[in-house]
Amino acid sequence: MPAFHAPTDQKTDKTVAVFIAPGLEEVEALATVDILFRAGVPTTMISVTPERSVTSSHNIVVTCDLTLAEADLADYDMLILPGGIPGTPNLKAIEPLMAAVTERVRAGRPVAAICAAPSILAELGLLEGRRATSNPGFVGVLADHGAQVSQAAVVTDGPVITSRGMGTAIDFGLEIVRHYLGEEAVDDVKTKIVYQG
Repeated sequence: MPAFHAPTDQKTDKTVAVFIAPGLEEVEALATVDILFRAGVPTTMISVTPERSVTSSHNIVVTCDLTLAEADLADYDMLILPGGIPGTPNLKAIEPLMAAVTERVRAGRPVAAICAAPSILAELGLLEGRRATSNPGFVGVLADHGAQVSQAAVVTDGPVITSRGMGTAIDFGLEIVRHYLGEEAVDDVKTKIVYQG
């Protein structure tokens, strides 16, 4: 059984993994984990370094549940890539993770990315012909690799969920909740967090 943030009222047996790289945008990762926890979706934070503690782009130390070497990615239904610089290129440099992401999207299994991280999916050839969004500084990468670029806060196209950045992190988390548990669960979380969007 994978280590995860175990919700006391777990609503699904599907588990998700959030990958934490040095230089990540911590709010994009932690807001997503928080929303999933509140909804009852088991979530594991996985460091892509040999250490469980990872320093964000704003020098905040994030302590993960596992390292990539300790994790079995087959245990997780969805893989989530937070953004940030240099977090995004640091994620992209992890070849086993990139291979898993590519294999999953091609097999129609869910992958989610936010901010600069959708550019990874684009460069892997996974967004060609798909609607997607990203941080405004990276939409050119998406377009150059055949994505249909959207300005929406969050875009779901097939197995791929993309989002724009820190300011859309709650919407990103809610879209993942919607994927697993539906609209009623989304409305419940929105009430709990006093969502104003």
